[in-house]
Amino acid sequence: MENVVLVVHLLLALSLIGVVLLQRSEGGGLGIGGGGGGGGAMSGRSAATALGKVTWLLAIAFICTSIALTILSARQASDASVVGGDALLPPTQQTEGAPSAGESLLPPTPAVPSDAPLVPDAD
Repeated sequence: MENVVLVVHLLLALSLIGVVLLQRSEGGGLGIGGGGGGGGAMSGRSAATALGKVTWLLAIAFICTSIALTILSARQASDASVVGGDALLPPTQQTEGAPSAGESLLPPTPAVPSDAPLVPDAD
C-alpha cells in the first residue's frame, strides 16, 4: 500500500513540476524584467486558466498523498524503537551475550605498572 502511494506521489510531483513550467510567466518574478504591469497576484481578479486549475488539483492531490505517506509510515514505525530492542528491556529479559547497563562494549585495558615510563626509550 505504501509503495503504491509513494509511486502516485512521485508521479504527482513530476506532473506538478511540468505543469508549473508550462505556465506563462506574469513578468514580475522577483522584480526582474520591469514588473508585472499592475496585474497579477495583487489584483482583485485571479487568472482562471486551465493550467491554473490543473496546478491547484495536482497540488491538492500532492498534499493528500504527503499526509497519507506520513500516516502510513507513522503506523509502521509505531512498534519500532529508535534505540534498539534490547536496550529498553529489563536486564532479566535481555539476550545472552548482550552487555548489561553497566558493562562496556570495549575490551578491558591492560594494567600498566606505576613505575613504567610514559614514553618508551629510543634505544
